[in-house]
Amino acid sequence: MIQLQALLKESLIRTKHVENAAAIGINEREVCASTSGFYVPPENAINLIYAFYKNLLQVRKEGLYFRQKHYECVRADEHSIYLKNAEGGLIVVKTNALILIATYRVGMYPSVCVEAVEKLGPGFRQF
Repeated sequence: MIQLQALLKESLIRTKHVENAAAIGINEREVCASTSGFYVPPENAINLIYAFYKNLLQVRKEGLYFRQKHYECVRADEHSIYLKNAEGGLIVVKTNALILIATYRVGMYPSVCVEAVEKLGPGFRQF
């Protein structure tokens, strides 16, 4: 999915407020595109899918582990999950077929990261 990978780079990384990004196929339960060097372990991909479909209340209360780091929940609903820790944050948006993930680090504006991922979500219905 080179087109999908290019879209992640052009729409998110170019903002300079998204450090890394990936797309997980909900049905396939695996990463189908990611920015250069961003590895999402398979168990993390599945946990993010389950966060929306089975564990949303638990994520709100306890946060989430992603790539061996704990993130506390800032906001979680059936469409989006926003998480943060001392080093940055994680924005997760669900579309019809994909889970979009974007990370930001300290010094980047979380609001710009959120806006970029939320805007991109509807455009991913075609994939």
